[in-house]
Amino acid sequence: MEIGNYRPNRHPAIAKTFRPGGNKLLRRVILSAMKSHEVIRQAVDEPGVKAVAAALKVSPALVYKWCEASAEADDPDQSGAKNPLDRVREMYLLTKDIRLIRWLCNEAGGFYVANPVPELRKTLDESVFAESREMVRDFSELLDAVTESVEDDSLIDLAEADAIRQKWEDLKACVEHFAVSCEKGYFGKKDKK
Repeated sequence: MEIGNYRPNRHPAIAKTFRPGGNKLLRRVILSAMKSHEVIRQAVDEPGVKAVAAALKVSPALVYKWCEASAEADDPDQSGAKNPLDRVREMYLLTKDIRLIRWLCNEAGGFYVANPVPELRKTLDESVFAESREMVRDFSELLDAVTESVEDDSLIDLAEADAIRQKWEDLKACVEHFAVSCEKGYFGKKDKK
């Protein structure tokens, strides 16, 4: 089941909220149109603000502020505080390091996949070939990481395991990107020359 860019595979609360069937496009639009403070407000509704605040060792007032729109240049009268979701987004925008997003998705039991965008300058054959070549390259890099880890001492230490994990995440995202592109019909029409 697809929820925006997040694909849950273990998280029961999300799997329960977004049941199979229904309008996937509507769910995607609803989630993408939501503001971070609205997401937090809905997330803390079930356990309660006080329980969340106690678990995070912050004041309930701060959690309430996270549930409100934060003050911005165009509307400085908003009373909310910059919430953790906004901070993670800003950190990603500053660093452009996808591992931040991957880690968060992994903690929630899923993984991140970038939305596919059809390449308008390429023919259908060129697009499929480029995507296929990228999958093979990523798989080769994964195998190289495994081989290099074992060749030196027949063991895989934690640093090598991390390198293998990163290559696996690259491959997984690449193949899922290709599958979603296929499902959206990006490779379904022959270009006319």
